[in-house]
Amino acid sequence: MEEIEMLARAEMEEKVEQLKERLKQIRTGRASAALLDGIRVDYYGEPTPLNQLASVSVPEPRQLLIKPYSREDVKSIVAAINASNLGLAPINDGTSVRLNIPALTEERRRELAKQSKSYGDEGKVAIRKVRQSFMDDIKKDKETPEDLRKHYEECIQKATDDFNKIIDGVIADKEKEIMTI
Repeated sequence: MEEIEMLARAEMEEKVEQLKERLKQIRTGRASAALLDGIRVDYYGEPTPLNQLASVSVPEPRQLLIKPYSREDVKSIVAAINASNLGLAPINDGTSVRLNIPALTEERRRELAKQSKSYGDEGKVAIRKVRQSFMDDIKKDKETPEDLRKHYEECIQKATDDFNKIIDGVIADKEKEIMTI
């Protein structure tokens, strides 16, 4: 039954990684290629990740440069960026697309910190769902002695508490990054 705890921890670790990926897409005032990870470009009628159609580089601290592998894709990349909720205005120079990342205002920084906190809350809910799923499995197993079931429940609760602390740390780091000018 120790594999139950290992499985629970593995699922919880996966939820934390998903949270980290979501947090990468929150803008912090400086350019990062991860900012564009969630953008899908219409490529011959198929939504395709931007990083499969173009190379993304950071030539300056507040600028992203997107160089499509094919010049024909520039317009669809610009359209996809405009359709996203990044709030950035792409500059099309014919062969590439530039994104200037404006400095964040204090108000916008607070909004982004609040958004990251809500992502953290969603991550904690996901962790609790994993915990509940495993607790239900333990309770259904009538062949295992009662004291052993209690032990497994305590182990899973401890794992839940550990991962909630990890999420709190990840969110605190992201808020610090956002609020740093």
